[in-house]
Amino acid sequence: MKREETVQSKRIRWEPLLLLFLLLYPLRHVHWGVDFWDTGYNYANFQYMGLEHMDSMWFFATFLSNVVGHVFTRLPGGNCLIGMNVYTGLTVSGLALMAYWFSTRSLHMPAEIAFLGELVAISLCWCPTALLYNYLTYFLFTGCVILLYHGLTNENMWLLYAAGICLGMNVFVRFSNLPEAALILAVWAYAVWESKEMSKDAFWKRLVRYTGWCLGGYLSILAVCFLYIHVRYGMTNYVQGIRRLFDMTDAAPDYKSTSMVAKMVFEYVDNLYWIERIAVIALVGTVVFTVLRRWSQTSAVQGNISAVPALMLCKGAAVGWCLVAALMIGWLYRRGFSSLQFFTYGSIFRPGISFLTLALGMLCIQMLRPSLEAREKLLAALAVLMILLTSIGSNNGNMPSYNHLFLPAPYILWLLYRFVRYLPKLPFPGTYWKWVSLFPVKVIVVALVGLFIFQSLMFGGSFVFAEATGVQDARETIDHNDVLKGIRMNPERAVWMQEISDYAQAHNLTGQEVILFGYIPAMSYYLQMPSAFNPWSDLPSYSVQVMEQKLDETAGKAQKPVVLLERTYMLYMQGGVQALEDRGLGEKQIEKIQANDRKIALLQDYLSKSNYELTFQNDKFVLLESAR
Repeated sequence: MKREETVQSKRIRWEPLLLLFLLLYPLRHVHWGVDFWDTGYNYANFQYMGLEHMDSMWFFATFLSNVVGHVFTRLPGGNCLIGMNVYTGLTVSGLALMAYWFSTRSLHMPAEIAFLGELVAISLCWCPTALLYNYLTYFLFTGCVILLYHGLTNENMWLLYAAGICLGMNVFVRFSNLPEAALILAVWAYAVWESKEMSKDAFWKRLVRYTGWCLGGYLSILAVCFLYIHVRYGMTNYVQGIRRLFDMTDAAPDYKSTSMVAKMVFEYVDNLYWIERIAVIALVGTVVFTVLRRWSQTSAVQGNISAVPALMLCKGAAVGWCLVAALMIGWLYRRGFSSLQFFTYGSIFRPGISFLTLALGMLCIQMLRPSLEAREKLLAALAVLMILLTSIGSNNGNMPSYNHLFLPAPYILWLLYRFVRYLPKLPFPGTYWKWVSLFPVKVIVVALVGLFIFQSLMFGGSFVFAEATGVQDARETIDHNDVLKGIRMNPERAVWMQEISDYAQAHNLTGQEVILFGYIPAMSYYLQMPSAFNPWSDLPSYSVQVMEQKLDETAGKAQKPVVLLERTYMLYMQGGVQALEDRGLGEKQIEKIQANDRKIALLQDYLSKSNYELTFQNDKFVLLESAR
C-alpha cells in the first residue's frame, strides 16, 4: 500500500512537467520551413477572409475554420508566419491536454501510458497546423467523444446535447465532416449493451431519449449557424458554394466518396503482405513454445527432468525468441517496411497502418467480449469510429487517421499493456490458456509497437510539411520580409524568397491584388498580396468554368492585378513540353503541368489581351504586370 502511495505521489509531482511538455512540444517547429502550398494558402485565406478574395466553395465549406483563423491574425504576432504557427500549434496542444486529462481522470489510465500516447499522437501530426479545418475538426470530434462517453455512462442528457452541438459545429468547420454523424452508432450500441435486464419498452424509450438529445444539439447549432450565414452572406451564396463542392468530383475524382473509401480499404489490404508474415512468425513461435511448455511440464511431473533444468530451458528459449523478434525488426527495415529517413512519410506509413490494423483488431475483440462492461465496449466503439471516420472526406487515404490519434493512441497502448502483462485467458468465458503459451505473441506485439513508437517519435522530431514532403537543411533566414522574419529555410528557397521579397518591397507591391498560378498559393500570404479571386486556382477542384468567369471579371477592372507564376509554367507557355524537358523536369512533373492545359490557355489569353509584361523573374518565380 505504501509503495502504491509513493508511486502516486511521484506521479502527481511530475505531472505538471508532463503537461508543460505536451503544451510546448507541438510548437517545436514553428520557425522551420517555407511551404508554397497549404501553410501560406490557409493563412492567406484567414487574413483576407471573405468572398472578395476567396472562392465561395472553400469559404463556406470551411467557414468556422476561416473565422477562427481570421481571429488569430488579429492577435499580437498574428501578422507573421511564426506567430500564426504558434496560435495554430496551440490547437494541437489543447487537443493533447484534453485527451490526456480524459485518459488519466476519466479512464484512470496510468499517467506514463497516457503521456506516451499523446507524445506519439503529436509526433504523427504530419499535417501543417495551418490547416485549422483539420485540427478544429479533431478538437470538436474529440470533445464530442468525451461528452458522449460521460453523457451515456452518467445518464446526463445535457452532455449528449453538448456532444450534438460539437458534431453540428464540425459541419461548418469542414463540410465533409458530415459522415461523423455515424457516431450515433456508438450511442445505439451502448443502449443495446445496457439493455440485458431491461424490458423492450424501457429499451426503446432509452434509445429514443439518447438519440433525441444528441439530435437536438446537432440541429440546434445547425440552425444558429445557418441563420448567421443567411443574414451575413445570404443563403443563396451558401447553397451555390456547397453545390460546387459536390460538382468538383467531376474534375477531381479522388474526392468521390467511393474513391476515398476504396483508397482507405486498399491501404489496409495492401499492408496485409506484412501483417501475414508477422502473424506467421508469431504463430510459429506460439506452436514451438506451447510444445516446449507442454513437454517441460509433463517431463517434470513424470520425473524425466528436474524442475530447475526445465525452468532454465524455458528461460533460454525466451531469450532466444527475443532475439528472433529483434531479427524480425531488422528484416522489416531491410525489406523496406519502414525508412530511417524521418523527413519523409515513408518512415511512418507502414508502421502506422500496421498499428491501426492491430488497434482495430483489439477494439473489435473488446466489443465482442460478453463479460466486458458496457462502458468499456463503448470506449472501444468510439475509438473504432474515430479511426475510420477521420479519414472519410479526405483524398489522403488513412493518413488523416494518423493525424488524429489523441484519444485512440493512449487507449490502444493501455490495452496492449494490459494484454502483455495480465492476459490469462481467451476473450470468451469458459476457455483458458492452460497449455497454450502467448509469450511469443506478446514479444512480437511489443517489438512491432516499439518500432511504431520509435518511428513516430523520430518522425515527429524531423518532419515539417513542405509541398507534401519534408523540410530539409533549414538553416537560412531572409531579410526585408516581415511575414517570414525568423523563419529558417534551405539556402535555395532563401535565395528565391529574398529576391522576390526585395522586388516586391522596392516596387510597393504589398497590398496589391495578385493572380497566382503554378502551385504557389502561399505567396499571397508571404508577399502580403490578396488574391484577385482564388490563390490556388490551378487545383483540379477549381473548375475551368469558374476560372474563366473570374478572369473575365478581372479583365474589366481598371487596376489590373499582378500575375505571379511558377517559372516552369511560363516556360511551358513559351516553349511547350520541349522547354520543360530542357529544364530537366521529369515525366510526372510535366504531366502535372499539362493537366492544367485549359486553364493555362485561359491565362495566356488574359495576359495577352491585358498587355502584361514580364517585370521580374528568378529561378522559381515569374512576375508580370499590366502595361495599362
